[in-house]
Amino acid sequence: MNAPTQPRADFSVKPTLTGTRTLLRPFTEEDLPVMLAAVRDPEVNRFTGSGSDGSDVDLAATRSWYLTRADHDDRLDLAVVDRATGKCVGEVVLNEWDPANRSCNFRTLLGAEGRNRGLGTEACRLVVAYAFETLGLHRVSLGVFDFNPRARRVYEKVGFVVEGRAREALWHDGEWIDDLHMAILAPEWAAHGGTPTAAS
Repeated sequence: MNAPTQPRADFSVKPTLTGTRTLLRPFTEEDLPVMLAAVRDPEVNRFTGSGSDGSDVDLAATRSWYLTRADHDDRLDLAVVDRATGKCVGEVVLNEWDPANRSCNFRTLLGAEGRNRGLGTEACRLVVAYAFETLGLHRVSLGVFDFNPRARRVYEKVGFVVEGRAREALWHDGEWIDDLHMAILAPEWAAHGGTPTAAS
C-alpha cells in the first residue's frame, strides 16, 4: 500500500511556539551562557551518555553551534523559554529528517533551572504537535537510556511508546545501561493530541 502523498515538510521555517508555561523560539545571543552551562552540566552529560564533561566546549563553540541552527533547512532547533522568567532553560530538536518516510528524531535538553516544573513536558508537546500538525510528519522517534526514568515518563505522558531496547548499549560508571527506543505516530497523535491518558 502506498503512503498518502503529503507536501514536503518545510524545516526552513523556524517558528515561535507558545504554551502556557513555555515558549519555543530560535536561539539568540542571550541564550548562550545558559546553553553552555547546560552542556557542562554533569546530569546532562550522564543522561545523554556523551562521555564528556563538557569542559572542552567554550562560549565560542557554543555560539558557533547555536547561532547557526536557523541556517539549516533539514532540522529544527528551538530554545525552550520559561515564560515566568523570560529566560532560556534548554532546547528541543527535530533532526535526522527522513523525507521519504516522513520521519524525524526528537531530542531535548534542559538545564537545571528548567527541571521538575512541567516545562519539559509542555515543550515536548509543543514541538511534537508542530511535527505532526504543521510539518506533516508520520513518525517521531527518540532514544532514552534506561537509567533516566524521569525523561521516559515525560515522553510517555506525551504519547511516545517503547518499541524496542538496545541491551547494554552504554557503559557508564562500571555498569551497562540499556537504550530504549520510543516513537509516536501521526494517527496516535491525532487520537490523543499528546495526552494519551485523557483519550483512554
